[in-house]
Amino acid sequence: MSLAHSFGLLFKPDREWKAIRKDSESTLRLYFGHVLILALIPALAGFIGTTQVGWQIGDGQVTRLSVQSGLSLSILFYAAMLAGIFILGKFIDFFSATYGVSEHSPRGVTMAAYTATPIFLIGVIAVYPNIWVNMLAGLVAIAYAVFLLYEGLPILMKIPEDRGFMFATAVLTVGLVMFVALLAISVVIWSVGVGPVYIA
Repeated sequence: MSLAHSFGLLFKPDREWKAIRKDSESTLRLYFGHVLILALIPALAGFIGTTQVGWQIGDGQVTRLSVQSGLSLSILFYAAMLAGIFILGKFIDFFSATYGVSEHSPRGVTMAAYTATPIFLIGVIAVYPNIWVNMLAGLVAIAYAVFLLYEGLPILMKIPEDRGFMFATAVLTVGLVMFVALLAISVVIWSVGVGPVYIA
């Protein structure tokens, strides 16, 4: 059911958010039926793209990562996505009382997981690691994820749209802070020897 919701959000988000609300999946079921599967798409595509296809700057030679380096970074990226969804979901649950969510059943992880769907799906483009193609596709996916957040949060949390707008803005801010923190953590991890290893 989780994957069906994922694709439904791409075509009829309003109707799909209402269906997600009725389902009320547990966090464990959501992870096994949705997050663990879809998060593999960008992780595997990135591994293949960086180790098998490679990238080129200008007329220079093609650069690739070693298989061991690509595998290590892909596993770390996969773990970061899984942890990020869970942490953002817990922030949503924490904020819910502030924005007048009356129901006690936590829906934060559900909100975070389904909002990230376009980003997971567009991750397939990482098979072709061209910075401009990847950046453009990433911007489109992020824009649609933000749309899903603003559209779905009032429906899933059953609150008025004006309050939902403020709530979604707070969630978006937390998401951006988490992204910056992830970049900082990446620098630290690279400095202790888990960084990329390039091969010609």
